[in-house]
Amino acid sequence: MTALTITRPDDWHLHLRDGAMMRAVLPYSAQHFARAIIMPNLEPPVVTLAQATEYRDRIMAALPDGMKFTPLMTLYLTEKTDPDDVTAAHNSGLVKAVKLYPAGATTNSNSGVSKFDTIRPTLERMAEIGLPLCVHGEVTQNDVDIFDREAVFIERVLDPIRQKTKGLRVIMEHITTKDAVDYARAQDETLAATITTHHLVINRNHILAGGIKPHFYCLPVAKREEHRLALRTAATSGEPRFFLGTDSAPHTDANKLLPCGCAGCFTAPNTMPILAQIFEDDNALDKLEHFTSLNGPKFYGLPVNKEKMTLTKKPMQFPSHVNTDDGPITVFDPGYDLHWSVI
Repeated sequence: MTALTITRPDDWHLHLRDGAMMRAVLPYSAQHFARAIIMPNLEPPVVTLAQATEYRDRIMAALPDGMKFTPLMTLYLTEKTDPDDVTAAHNSGLVKAVKLYPAGATTNSNSGVSKFDTIRPTLERMAEIGLPLCVHGEVTQNDVDIFDREAVFIERVLDPIRQKTKGLRVIMEHITTKDAVDYARAQDETLAATITTHHLVINRNHILAGGIKPHFYCLPVAKREEHRLALRTAATSGEPRFFLGTDSAPHTDANKLLPCGCAGCFTAPNTMPILAQIFEDDNALDKLEHFTSLNGPKFYGLPVNKEKMTLTKKPMQFPSHVNTDDGPITVFDPGYDLHWSVI
């Protein structure tokens, strides 16, 4: 196969940041993706409908002329979130999900949730109105090994929430383990899972073997090879509960290379060629459209995009860095040549 035409894809987990960085990175997502679920972990976080509206307006103002892109906004869930504001946000049509960050789990998550019982009224309201919950699925207790935090979260937090809040639609975001794949497959249609580009490529050896590689450090951290292979099997299966959420998360090199560097991989510029390479290597190019373009809209109850994208079999050249007024951002490098390009 030398060319593949698919429905234009969506990104169901994207960090655009704000200000100068947003202006620099937004075109790379808008170039390939029709829509994206926009993460709300700014400083301060996007907690209310009013804040989400203002953030969306800033995104649209930064969109280059001639580009078509629809930001799908989310609210940052806190222990003080007002269920009535969540309902108003849902009714506005602007907000498509609410994001749960365990406090301290990742970048700008300090305003997240520590006492999960306090958010039960909001979760019950979300189940009632049909508004999905996006979940960063890790516990943060220091006595839990960082490589076990996703599996422990499923057992201690996620499954109890779902058992107590029937009908709540949940997206397990950026899953990294076979445990998460197996859990997702065992649940009903109210649960789905997104998988990132970089977790299909790297395991923990890529971060640590032969020296620490800061640009491969992300949260949730990449796990053993057996888990990476389980993610690839899930992504390339065509199963409707698995779909793409890149978690493309730009940080300047200065912040990535600190003694306590920021977590995140910036994959927006080259996600689609990387995925085409992965799906071809796994003899699953016929499933790529399901993963990138069909399964996500179905779960969110949104129409499939009418536009098409064509990938062609020719080497892709992507930038090593994207320059911003705040400093350069390193683009994720899969470590091998890419033989697909978007035209």
